[in-house]
Amino acid sequence: MSATGASRYAALQERSGLDSLAAARRTELQLPANLALAGWQRVGQQIALLSSSSAWWLGDWLIYGQAKFPDRYRQAVEGTSLDYQTLRNYAWVARKFPVSRRRDTLSFQHHAAVASLPAPEQQIWLDRASFGHWSLTELRAQLKAAAIESAGGQTNGRTVLQLSICGDRQQQWEAAARRQSKNLIDWAVGVLDNAAAQITD
Repeated sequence: MSATGASRYAALQERSGLDSLAAARRTELQLPANLALAGWQRVGQQIALLSSSSAWWLGDWLIYGQAKFPDRYRQAVEGTSLDYQTLRNYAWVARKFPVSRRRDTLSFQHHAAVASLPAPEQQIWLDRASFGHWSLTELRAQLKAAAIESAGGQTNGRTVLQLSICGDRQQQWEAAARRQSKNLIDWAVGVLDNAAAQITD
């Protein structure tokens, strides 16, 4: 790579917020041989954040192009090397979620999973995913179970409960859950089960 090219990638890496431990190029990521686990995890988290963010950025870029320039998708495909359908999906999800409703604690794909729902339902599911620290796989499983239930099918006897709590209480509960090495949902179920058992006794 030329000195100019290396300088350009170094500047891009600095602006992107990627850890200086990693040497990022368009087609590779170089990591030092003696990288500690914590450093390796940090770089991975940064890459995941950039990946999710780039989907939002492309969606917003396409929406802007639609309003300002003709032939936006043809030009976008040529400029990004992404296929037409991928770009349309990014723009569709970005339109469904104004910036004020996007959750920076959840991935773009979490939002995409609920984008076809009415806005109030999107809000409910994103709340559940955020409070429960659900992976994308868990969110999709919960959505599928809810769809089966609404169609009159069975969901293994499970009922979905929704709680609205203030931020301070959420933080307190999450801290208590972490002390027991549990996620918030499992911890809350355990507390409720213990409370019910004491009342029954």
